[in-house]
Amino acid sequence: MTALVNPLDASVLVLNRHFMAIQVVSCKRAFTLLCKDAAEVVHPEDGQFLTYDFQSWREVSEYRARHFRQTDDDWIRTVTSEIQVPRVIRLLGFDRMPRQAIKFNRRNIFARDNNICQYCGKKFPTSELSLDHVLPRSQGGGSSWENIVCACVACNVRKGGRTPKQASMALIRRPEKPKRSPMLNQKLTNSKYESWKTFLDNAYWSVELT
Repeated sequence: MTALVNPLDASVLVLNRHFMAIQVVSCKRAFTLLCKDAAEVVHPEDGQFLTYDFQSWREVSEYRARHFRQTDDDWIRTVTSEIQVPRVIRLLGFDRMPRQAIKFNRRNIFARDNNICQYCGKKFPTSELSLDHVLPRSQGGGSSWENIVCACVACNVRKGGRTPKQASMALIRRPEKPKRSPMLNQKLTNSKYESWKTFLDNAYWSVELT
């Protein structure tokens, strides 16, 4: 049986006033901005993007709920009706520029490697993974995108304080710094976030998940 997904767990891409992607926020945060008239919905229709304030989006949602409900849509039920969770919103008075750096942290490394051990090629839950220095620290290896990989406990123990060559182990992929937030790339594999690609495919910036 497929588990029900809480629509409040959906993510929303945020654009600045110039339609540049700056971050990803929760559904709850997006609706807070819309209710305060600090943002508007940006929604794809017939090959273009139309914008709606909160009231007009509620009206559109009521119509879509009756006639155009899609499988990938998320809906928030109110006392009298349903309102569709937007995929993209635009801040009306904010010129913040996109981040230029991707955070180097455990979460992003696991996401970059898709929770796959870079030695045995098997996928594991985060709780069963560790981080491995390809060139061990004892041999001068540093903590960087190019020297840290996701590894299962068994492979990490087997490799020990040796290089892959010394341990007769091969990396399935050479580690490198991602060009875009790994967490964001994971989101883009979900069809419900298809509309994000228009604002991200040609972007050189990284967008952080918050």
